[in-house]
Amino acid sequence: MRVLVTGGAGYIGSQTAKALASDGIEPVVLDNLTTGHPWAVRWGPFVSGDVGDLDLLRRILCEYRVEGVIHCAASAYVGESVLEPRKYFHNNVANTLVLLDAMLEAGVGQIVFSSTCATYGIPDDLPIDENHPQRPVNPYGDSKHFVERVLRAYGDAYGLGWVALRYFNAAGADPDGELGEEHESESHLIPLVIEAALSERQHVDVFGTDYPTADGTAVRDYIHVADLADAHVRALSYLRHGGSGLALNLGTGRGYSVREVVATVERVGGRPVPVREAPRRPGDPPALVADPTRAAQVLNWRPQHANLESIVRSAWAWRVSRFRQQRRATDEALMLAATGD
Repeated sequence: MRVLVTGGAGYIGSQTAKALASDGIEPVVLDNLTTGHPWAVRWGPFVSGDVGDLDLLRRILCEYRVEGVIHCAASAYVGESVLEPRKYFHNNVANTLVLLDAMLEAGVGQIVFSSTCATYGIPDDLPIDENHPQRPVNPYGDSKHFVERVLRAYGDAYGLGWVALRYFNAAGADPDGELGEEHESESHLIPLVIEAALSERQHVDVFGTDYPTADGTAVRDYIHVADLADAHVRALSYLRHGGSGLALNLGTGRGYSVREVVATVERVGGRPVPVREAPRRPGDPPALVADPTRAAQVLNWRPQHANLESIVRSAWAWRVSRFRQQRRATDEALMLAATGD
């Protein structure tokens, strides 16, 4: 079986491709490498290109005889979406419509969609289950919510099988050390805190210290990237066995504050983390915590790396390993330049 993984050179997509290969499924990766990395594609064919290229999609689906799609390609920065909504609606909505058209033409009837807890907006209560009203407060959340509505309509009209996986805060690195989080402009809290601990940045900003939480800082539900990948494989199997379209939360059901993340990184790394307190960011909820009950019931899925320390340990090990690899590569390049080879 072959499955197309859009965005398969990215953080979550590459881990999902690895999980598919471990399950005996060949991942065909489509990525334009805007934020993905060639080194993260190791478990199947790679096609460089855009999800919005209809002719390319037709060729891939036909040539590789693709039987399902895992759609991870998207723009995914909340702050950027406020400044550049055009980019987000084009990439996340318009390009997804092109992908769905290509699937219908090719007779590919199953898609697992990377959605987000940002579709809920500011929650009324915690933990958040899938019946909570979806009221996104930024263009990123809006774009994902719109695609979920499209999937429901396409399921009703064309028989498309779909699962929308609403991620909470993806974190951590591959337990085998082969993959991890590496963004040109990092915005995720755990790698930012690790970089501050390693003196790769002067400090980490704590946005808001007056929230109605135990220590005044925002609380989030951190879910390990390997557990996210496992959920994608299980969702695909669910569809292959005739499962009907639905949305599922992917989280642990346990929230951690920003201060708890900082303290955990200090404990794991054995180094202090310089912190700078800053005002709240507009639209940031005080707390986001998942109710993952439905995913457990439907997919028999339960996070295997559910505590914050194990997540931070994997992220720390990855960052230190990548730093050493990058330093060796730089040293080798300097030596070659010095010898004139």
